[in-house]
Amino acid sequence: MKRIPVLSFAVMFLVATDTFLVAPLLPDLTRRFGNSPRIAGWMVSAYAIGYCLTAVFSGPISDRFNRRNVFIAFCVATFACGLAWSFPAMLALRFATGVAAAVGSPQIWAAIPQLVAPSRVVATMAAPTAGLTIAQLAGVPVGSFLAAVSTSTPFFVVGAVAALVAIAVGIWFPSVPPTGHSGGIIAQYAGLLRTPHAPTRFAAYLVFQLGNFAVLSFAATWFARGFGLSVSGIGVAMIVLGAGNTLGAVVGPRIVRRVGQGRTLAVAMACYLVGYLALPFSAGIVAAATILSGTFFLGGTIFPVFMGLLQSLTTTARGTVSALANMFMYLGSTIAGIIGGPLLAALPGFWGISLLAMVAMAASLGLWAASGSLRRMPASAARGSRTEPATG
Repeated sequence: MKRIPVLSFAVMFLVATDTFLVAPLLPDLTRRFGNSPRIAGWMVSAYAIGYCLTAVFSGPISDRFNRRNVFIAFCVATFACGLAWSFPAMLALRFATGVAAAVGSPQIWAAIPQLVAPSRVVATMAAPTAGLTIAQLAGVPVGSFLAAVSTSTPFFVVGAVAALVAIAVGIWFPSVPPTGHSGGIIAQYAGLLRTPHAPTRFAAYLVFQLGNFAVLSFAATWFARGFGLSVSGIGVAMIVLGAGNTLGAVVGPRIVRRVGQGRTLAVAMACYLVGYLALPFSAGIVAAATILSGTFFLGGTIFPVFMGLLQSLTTTARGTVSALANMFMYLGSTIAGIIGGPLLAALPGFWGISLLAMVAMAASLGLWAASGSLRRMPASAARGSRTEPATG
């Protein structure tokens, strides 16, 4: 059904746009609410705190509810942010939006395997992936442009669109019945991790995100130090990288259909190794941005594959899978930030980060292979029931 990828794209685009919306508005919101600039950052942190505190519990809990209703809760919370009348109200509403996002956004990845045939999972997951990547390109500029009218305008516009999406989800998104069991949250996580290949696949995803976020986190610093780029120049370069990621999300399903899931994953990881080996030799910003845009293209191509492989582990705890994947993504980002800085300082140019990324991608490839993820999907699986997990 075409409505599933379209609505999935819309929900994830709103989640990501809402995530990036507040940062460029902080100075104006500070003046509007009359609070000190020293505490303005809490309007960003409130969302993150709500998300992180909820993520641990959101997956197992959401598996016990109709996933479509969880989507609507996020849209309502996003709309409410446009009605903030004071600084404390904004903090409360941003916290609530973070909570709703932590519950709602994983449901996209969890619902797709329940609603489409196994052979269409990767192609359908490319739609929300594109929503995320396009929002990263458009979120900050859209927020800044709309703020020229008033500081309320970005929230009202995004909120109004969210309300329309909520209505569309309620009318056209298929009902997604609960699949979880009545056991405790710890028991649900433990049961998932006892599933064959689950620890290996989550480890592969964690290691990949460590390398991915190491490059993403320190590329701007390298652009400034190595090539003398200004803040605006770095912004343009990062847009080029994001465009590569978006293009990968758009054309990735065609590549997977033509080449095969396992072969696409193996070739992409091999290309990562070549790209990160060549990256420190870049003679200028054009070469560096071109190589990184290519690696981000690979990321956009294989991210839906990753989510499909993780969701194929279970048919009863897919929200838990999504929540756990988000937790490992943030953990990878945290580890990358801790060890990436010393590596960047210890070795010349971008060598420290490139070597870290190469080791991470090689280890991730080995773990995906060990979990059986590089094997060709049997034809019988591709023709299987929509309620049966896809074969890794």
